[in-house]
Amino acid sequence: PDESKFSISSPSVFQYRIGQLYMISKHSNEQSERGEGVEVVQNEPYDDPEHGSGQFTEKRIYLNNKLPSWARAVVPKIFYVTEKAWNYYPYTITGNCSFLPKFSIHIETKYEDNKGSNNNIFGREPREEETEVCFVDIAYDEIPERHYKESEDPRHFKSKKTNRGILQEGWIDSQEPIMCSYKLVTVKFEVWGLQTRVEQFVHKVIRDVLLLGHRQAFAWVDEWIDMTMEEVREYERATQEATNLKIGTFPPTISISETPLPSSARSGPNSAPSTPLSTEAPEFLSVPKERPRKKSAPETLTLPDPGPAEPARAASSGERAAP
Repeated sequence: PDESKFSISSPSVFQYRIGQLYMISKHSNEQSERGEGVEVVQNEPYDDPEHGSGQFTEKRIYLNNKLPSWARAVVPKIFYVTEKAWNYYPYTITGNCSFLPKFSIHIETKYEDNKGSNNNIFGREPREEETEVCFVDIAYDEIPERHYKESEDPRHFKSKKTNRGILQEGWIDSQEPIMCSYKLVTVKFEVWGLQTRVEQFVHKVIRDVLLLGHRQAFAWVDEWIDMTMEEVREYERATQEATNLKIGTFPPTISISETPLPSSARSGPNSAPSTPLSTEAPEFLSVPKERPRKKSAPETLTLPDPGPAEPARAASSGERAAP
């Protein structure tokens, strides 16, 4: 797994509960366009016996045009990943899956008021998978040039309402208050010949998305700092409907009410729920039946320049934030 820590010059963990919801909604809308982006399918209150009251969200992330050419070669024209998230702030669980066999993404997030000093925040036994710890600095780590905006650069932005910013070199040691977003990211794609390439690519994409989102949360602080929970939920509902129309899909009306989820949706485990994947590979990934092969031979995909097979990689990430 890949573990990331993001230091953010933003509000405290208590304040960031509003900022997190605002940032996710606005970011999703900005990154969406016709046929591409984030469609919200479900957004409902959810109660868990271990974690308490929270919010369940299901999204479809359409990303054909965002895939590299070697990935587009093995996915259909209309391709999306399903994301299911359980938000028990300051603890969240996110799981992604698609119809691709043996492919999954799992992210756990915890927020704490510190500089990223908690090295055992997830309280787990040593993992068998390879683990990499990555510290992410929202001010001085590079983001893809296509996403750069000077107005969202923490090195230039100063909040009028909170007087936070500008973030200068060494801000993590001098900024008060400060918070950290810890993320434990696990990616698995167990297909011989593509495993390493796909898993490394997905980890990089996730890191870039998290870095951009947390920069925006800081730069948009004047937009959300005075919001109440009711106001940010209404903003979330309106923005999600606008985003769905922008993509060009017309799902059922989004409901953010006190109506409980169906029992089938509440039957998941108390922690780290996962979305089952089909055991049958789609036709375009299946090995032709007429091709003779040994019973012990692994199913493979034929693509240019395949990488060597490796065991699944997992990653956990942490972000630091300063109020």
